[in-house]
Amino acid sequence: MAGNRGGVLAAVLAVVLLRCLTSFAVNVTYDHRALVIDGSRRVLVSGSIHYPRSTPDMWPDLIQKSKDGGLDVIETYVFWDLHEPTRNQFDFEGRKDLVKFVKLVGDAGLYVHLRIGPYVCAEWNYGGFPLWLHFIPGIEFRTDNEPFKVEMQRFTAFIVNMMKQEKLYASQGGPIILSQIENEYGNVASSYGPRAKSYINWAAAMATSLDTGVPWIMCQQADAPDPIINTCNGFYCDNFTPNSAKKPKMWTENWSGWFSAFGGPVPYRPVEDVAFAVARFYQRNGTFQNYYMYHGGTNFGRSSGGPFVSTSYDYDAPLDEYGLLRQPKYGHLKDLHKAIKLCEEAMVSSDASTTSLGSNLEGTIYKKTESGLCSAFLANFGAVSDATVNFNGNSYHLPAWSVSILPDCKNVAFNTAKINSVATISSFVSQSSKSDNSEASLSDWSWITEPVGISSDNAFTRVGLVEQINTTADQSDYLWYSLSIDIKGDEPFLENGSHAVLHVQSLGHALHAFVNGIFSGSGRGNSGNSKVVLDVPINLLPGANKIDLLSLTVGLQNYGGHYDLRGAGVTGPVHLKSSNSSSITDLSSQQWKYQIGLKGEELSLSDGVSSLWTSGSSLPTNQPLIWYKTTFDAPEGDNPLAIDFTGMGKGEAWVNGESIGRYWPAYTASTTGACTNSCNYKGHYDDRKCLKDCGKPSQTFYHVPRSWLKPSGNVLVLFEETGGDPTRTSFATREVVSVCSRISESHPTPIDTWAISSDARKQAGPTMSLECPHPDQLISSIKFASFGTPHGTCGSYSHGKCSSNNALSILQEACLGSRSCSVGVSISTFGDPCAGVTKSLAVEASCT
Repeated sequence: MAGNRGGVLAAVLAVVLLRCLTSFAVNVTYDHRALVIDGSRRVLVSGSIHYPRSTPDMWPDLIQKSKDGGLDVIETYVFWDLHEPTRNQFDFEGRKDLVKFVKLVGDAGLYVHLRIGPYVCAEWNYGGFPLWLHFIPGIEFRTDNEPFKVEMQRFTAFIVNMMKQEKLYASQGGPIILSQIENEYGNVASSYGPRAKSYINWAAAMATSLDTGVPWIMCQQADAPDPIINTCNGFYCDNFTPNSAKKPKMWTENWSGWFSAFGGPVPYRPVEDVAFAVARFYQRNGTFQNYYMYHGGTNFGRSSGGPFVSTSYDYDAPLDEYGLLRQPKYGHLKDLHKAIKLCEEAMVSSDASTTSLGSNLEGTIYKKTESGLCSAFLANFGAVSDATVNFNGNSYHLPAWSVSILPDCKNVAFNTAKINSVATISSFVSQSSKSDNSEASLSDWSWITEPVGISSDNAFTRVGLVEQINTTADQSDYLWYSLSIDIKGDEPFLENGSHAVLHVQSLGHALHAFVNGIFSGSGRGNSGNSKVVLDVPINLLPGANKIDLLSLTVGLQNYGGHYDLRGAGVTGPVHLKSSNSSSITDLSSQQWKYQIGLKGEELSLSDGVSSLWTSGSSLPTNQPLIWYKTTFDAPEGDNPLAIDFTGMGKGEAWVNGESIGRYWPAYTASTTGACTNSCNYKGHYDDRKCLKDCGKPSQTFYHVPRSWLKPSGNVLVLFEETGGDPTRTSFATREVVSVCSRISESHPTPIDTWAISSDARKQAGPTMSLECPHPDQLISSIKFASFGTPHGTCGSYSHGKCSSNNALSILQEACLGSRSCSVGVSISTFGDPCAGVTKSLAVEASCT
């Protein structure tokens, strides 16, 4: 009898448990206005975080900061090459743990947009395709080609089934509300001719047949067939219109900045322009917007594409490469999201009603008819002049290139050009300069010299020059081309006793030439043109001579029509010619010997375990082809960590066997670029408008994840191609060194005060707030304070002609010793140093 009662109880508990597990399942559909989640239209804010560009220990913090910043959705690609490096052999460990990442997002109460692709672009190596795909007989990528479609469907179905098994789709109670198939195909479809259309129709039908229970989208695909939603990518998408009146207006990539390339300056995008673009999108019927990127992260290992995309994928995102808040971008967008959410109920109740308020001026109303609820957006999309507009019986000042948001159609809660959040200065703080962190120093180096030319038993010979990617299958960046020639002394290219000139043409991406084991010269391409042409004078001796060419890739092509067919390596010609080029001997069709990769790679030197390392006082520096190794203890604290590779040339680095990526500080950006530390946000942005660090190394600091370190006995291995001095490398921590705020009397009151009455808000006026970024930090000093007409930006403030005498003492009293503080920006607080002038408060503080 007791057993029966136990069985009944177990059955009841099973039913209850089943109901609990399924009670959170939601129905996700869409109509012309928005995504519809459980019957309710939603205005959603999303941000891209790519799980392999950070580490699992970073994920919870990144996700929580995204939620705190006002995001509803985290968007990520799925990287085929990571998960299936060898056909039918899958890897979802560590940074590749897609399921864990999705679950963490769901646990935080956020949704997921899973962009399966499986082509991703993303400045990722080979666009995310595994190289083995290229060698399938008869295959043609991204078109109506059976071998390709079989593989694409197999992988897509594999990912979908994995998500289903873990019950991660919203229809199963999970966080995934959207999926994407293909990626920006419309940009390149013309390269594939008439088969492009049949391919897209097939991809849409294949995806929807997988029965995920959530909508599918295609970005940049104007002919996306129903029920696929076509979406917009770009710096601005306010003018985008879906291809059906039944589909919502969605923006899958709002580029928060741009990626960096080795040899190029660093692009950035002012937050006022980002906020303007977002507000204009929501003003004009948009209901789903995603930042690409919200956290860019790091291209660890050999994952970057391009070619020439740098190891840092910071992207000027609201969360920087190391996961720190980029202020004021993070805070200003957070305030924008709050303002938009105040308008959500009205926005989903009606379509936008927009009227012209003058030249380059628009007013938009969303109104809920039954309740009279009303929200409005006022836009000045002129890039030159401020304007005053009359709207709804009131007068409003609109700065050029700005949008004001009025959640109640009367009061301004937010203007995109008026920043009411803190600014921070983050910098790399050298650990070698801290006497209490001597354990972080890099010293006691050992080394191994990489052989020049052929050193492996796996070398092979071919008549003529081979293309590199088809030869190496991207198992290494490196391919040796070796040729032996016999010199009699009477060759035409040695006429008049002059040196011969070695002429090499290569598809890139870089090239090092050695003659008789001696380095002769290098050539390199750039992100706009990877081709290399090398002309170097060489010494040839009577008798046998050896020419060794080390060709290397710097990330494979990831974008463009038929991008997978773009080759690399020394495709020729290779000539020996006289100094005046009057005599040329072609070596291209001779018998060359080849070696894939380096001897050090074959010996797994990157893990630092080999017994071949040499130690001593005669450390070779500024020489090509050297492996270096040292050990170190983990620097104290929990600030994000980087290695400063000043003094090194080009190569790759490993910490405890994990590749932190390619380094190339010797490749400096041109000084002719339009670099400026300030950039006018007004007017249309593109990736060349705002640049910094011209004339400087394209990247000096390289992220070392804390989770890769042990307390002591960590091993750092470098492979240096061109020559450097490893003793000049050092650790640095990424730290916020200053917190700033600049607020004008004319600023809208903080969005956080919207809950109080409008009269109380007007009486309170704008407020300056400061907060230290770390919970354990306190404001330790006020470096600058001025109420009046201060000049400059965070880190370079100066007093104007008008300045209150008591600003510094008031800020010191209000803020010192606290993690955060707030001060009203008004003459009632500071007095009036200059009557009749609009005044601002500028403050810079330090936190310790």
